[in-house]
Amino acid sequence: MADFREQRAVVKFCFFLGKNGTETLEMLKTAYKDDAMGKTQVFEWFSRFKNGEMSIDDKPRSGRPSTARTHENVEKIREIIEKDRRRTIEEIVELSGVTWSSVQRILTEDLGMKRVADKFVPRLLAEEQKQGRVEACCALKEEYQNDQNFFLFPRMKRDMKRKHFADVAEVKKKTTETLSSITKDEFKQCFEKWNKRLDKCISASGE
Repeated sequence: MADFREQRAVVKFCFFLGKNGTETLEMLKTAYKDDAMGKTQVFEWFSRFKNGEMSIDDKPRSGRPSTARTHENVEKIREIIEKDRRRTIEEIVELSGVTWSSVQRILTEDLGMKRVADKFVPRLLAEEQKQGRVEACCALKEEYQNDQNFFLFPRMKRDMKRKHFADVAEVKKKTTETLSSITKDEFKQCFEKWNKRLDKCISASGE
């Protein structure tokens, strides 16, 4: 089992060096491979350090384990399973701090998994679920077919993220530079890939 306390010390070291969460995550993956902490954990510790909480020890859990099927708990359990699909529910309860019944429901209902040959694997989709996927893909194709903002805003956000601007004029200048750097091919490839994914799902009848 991975020594996450050691990795938390590494995260703290990277934080003091001025690295961001994404850079730190990549360094952990390079060093620890499959045993590296997950994205959620890395960013959670970055948040703690930013708030002045410098201890690398887990906060003691008080009272009963969480029974909430929150997005945070679902992602936490997803990360645990992706690292080792042979984990038992009892081990997942211990690692996540979520109750046994909630872990079981998250695995089967939220993550759509079942136990096969001592491993958690995705369940086969029901016909109703397949049809739902097809309908969703058709709706998305129609909604975003001529919506350039679908590609543009995320692309702009990527280039301008974590940038600091002195005034509105500087924001306008950076926006213009970013827009000018986007080629026609980027627009074209984005929509081609998006439509290809949707068409693949539709042609496979939601499989």
